[in-house]
Amino acid sequence: MPERSKDWINQAIRDLKAAEGLVEKESFEWACFIAQQAAEKALKAVFQRLNAVAWGHSVFDLLRVLSERTAVDEDFLNCARILDKYYIPTRYPNGFDSGSPYEYFTRRDAEDAIVYSRKILEFCQGILA
Repeated sequence: MPERSKDWINQAIRDLKAAEGLVEKESFEWACFIAQQAAEKALKAVFQRLNAVAWGHSVFDLLRVLSERTAVDEDFLNCARILDKYYIPTRYPNGFDSGSPYEYFTRRDAEDAIVYSRKILEFCQGILA
């Protein structure tokens, strides 16, 4: 299988930019979700480079597995814990007892998610450099 880390990191960068645009459109739930996706894809780029298996969608789990090969700061793990909370409830109304996801996520949530995602993306870019 060809090594495609560049494709994964480029998509992560583009996803993060899309998340920023979604904040401007006040689609905060989608900005949170796409920020999580950007971090996940950035980590999968690293796994591609290392010829390692990246299974699942949890940014936290991916970082934990990566920490067996390289040092991962606790701050990145904390960012990942928060981003993973945006994987399902940002998209599905049954993530909450009532209402729709757009009613639960705020500009602050989205802006924080982008900051956390950017930290992980930059960490991954450092490994890939």
